[in-house]
Amino acid sequence: MNNYIQDGNVLSLAPGADVASGVGYLFGTGLFGVATENVTSGVAGSFATEGVVEIAKTSALAISVGDRLFWDATNKVVNKTASAQQCVGIAVVAAANPSATVLMKLGSYVAVGA
Repeated sequence: MNNYIQDGNVLSLAPGADVASGVGYLFGTGLFGVATENVTSGVAGSFATEGVVEIAKTSALAISVGDRLFWDATNKVVNKTASAQQCVGIAVVAAANPSATVLMKLGSYVAVGA
């Protein structure tokens, strides 16, 4: 096949703001990645777009396995607030209230019946 480019697990992308290693960034309205290194605004850097990552969450929030997680770009955390936020993954391990992080499988998941 002569049109295959790459596997897509990690992409070289240029964010519109500085992104620290391990922090997420939403490109447009549908492509979410977690920086694998510190990335400077406007400069291409590596972002994991597939797989499981440990990511910051709203501390005062209990998360169950299978919960859809949404990106809060202001606070740079995931939470369970579907309103005005983009789904960026699904929890693969429960996280207690309080706790700082959750293990999340990257991807956009649509709720049944949505």
